[in-house]
Amino acid sequence: MLDPQTAVHVHDQLRSRGPLVQVITNYVSMDIAANLLNAAGASPAMVHDAREAGEFAGLAQAVVANIGTLSPPWVDGMLAAVEVASAAGKPWVLDPVAVGATTYRRETAALLVEHRPTVIRGNASEILAIATSTGAGRGVDADADTADVRADAEALASKLDTVVAMTGVVDVVTDGTRTAHVIGGDDRAPMITALGCSASALVAACCAVHDDSFEASASALAILTAAIEQAALLAEGPGSLRWRLLDALSTLPSAAVAGVVARR
Repeated sequence: MLDPQTAVHVHDQLRSRGPLVQVITNYVSMDIAANLLNAAGASPAMVHDAREAGEFAGLAQAVVANIGTLSPPWVDGMLAAVEVASAAGKPWVLDPVAVGATTYRRETAALLVEHRPTVIRGNASEILAIATSTGAGRGVDADADTADVRADAEALASKLDTVVAMTGVVDVVTDGTRTAHVIGGDDRAPMITALGCSASALVAACCAVHDDSFEASASALAILTAAIEQAALLAEGPGSLRWRLLDALSTLPSAAVAGVVARR
């Protein structure tokens, strides 16, 4: 349920407008998330301290709150930033990394959800944990399949009036009424640590340049999938796939994005 030309438009807008995205993320993902945004055409800012996070959110076009490596000061920064973003009507993306693993993660995610995320981007286990308020998942890894969790994702999106972007072998994006699937990629992509976190940052960037967050989220995942496939053509393993992905994003043709969306 996404027009290929819409994805091409989002891709073009991302490159031409270069949105400033405030990414409050974990230590593991900072490098790849920042570089991936740069390669795709956006401008990353890894501003997390509560003493400036809220003020900076007023400057950014979108915000990401990623709970991968939690501590009270980081949570304070996230809450300050998303409160400003939400009040200003700016898009912000919640990445509930391993939310089902500990009570602290579940409580933090619940506090963040109160500020009405534009998009929740996670794997199937993370989405299931939020949707059912239970522990789920094997740390940061998914042990559920997106097809099995689709109904829960759609119900969660409807309940919170948000978009759920659930990544896996087949990505599922839903706003509770519309649902799109993004098919493709490469089997080695899951071996690149923090690629999912980087996907959340790319979703935020696309939401900054396109008002329909469902279309923007699906387009972001199509862009990433197309770039992974371009990079995989010459990659010898996950290491070379990682750096080739950045190259692919920087030169990605619109036809490749449209091709991913056109798959059924």
